[in-house]
Amino acid sequence: MASGRVVLVTGAAGGIGAAITNALIGAGHSVAAVDRDAAALERLASERIHPIKADLADEAACREAVASAVAHFGRLDAVINNAGIGPSSLRADAEQNLPSIEELTAEIWDRFFAINVRAPMLLTQAALPHMRRGGFGRVINNTTSFRTMLRVLPYGATKSALESMSAIWATELKADGITVNVLIPGGPTDTAFISDGAGWDRAKMLRPEIMGPPAVWLISDEAADYTGNRIIAANWDPSLPGVQAAAKAGRAIGWPELGADAVWLKG
Repeated sequence: MASGRVVLVTGAAGGIGAAITNALIGAGHSVAAVDRDAAALERLASERIHPIKADLADEAACREAVASAVAHFGRLDAVINNAGIGPSSLRADAEQNLPSIEELTAEIWDRFFAINVRAPMLLTQAALPHMRRGGFGRVINNTTSFRTMLRVLPYGATKSALESMSAIWATELKADGITVNVLIPGGPTDTAFISDGAGWDRAKMLRPEIMGPPAVWLISDEAADYTGNRIIAANWDPSLPGVQAAAKAGRAIGWPELGADAVWLKG
């Protein structure tokens, strides 16, 4: 097996996932590349890439993806929960003409939560024993901007849930030496995730490749004490050392200062 860490990346066959995968391979890591697009996965295949076809809406498929990664590489060091389903899956113009509550069926709601919330939980849960056994662990979750969480259903609600989960896991897993962080582009990104029907100028969108450098740094030994944070990739300065770039581009997960508004039990 190639040197470096073994990283499971979901949604790895295109867009942001492919950009992260390529960056990890370039840094000497190996990738268990999970996607439902078998043809696109085959185009990714290399010595350091193990393609895993899976529909993450299926509970068993999530656990089988982790098992396949471990069976192939012999271990698993990190999980990057990047795969997701967005507004454009509902209709081409949904990024601009936002879905209304009347438009949301139980089936739509359940599928969004199955892929965007339940799958990251199941994948992380299945990976934890392997991370603990190896004495090294990284979890990176792709959520979204606070603006989107407050504007777009059901997508924003799912990403709000993943943001919350990330903060909780960072606290829970810190004693195990497993870091949990959020990594987002910072705005609309030029991938197939956003339909041409959105009407946005793709030339003005963020490039998916900006996700690579911070993802690689988060996997590194240098980031061993960096947990419970969210990094906006658009603000990452690759000319800076990783610690400085993270300080510039990051902040605590989930806007914890808002917690001060809570009236808690007294006495």
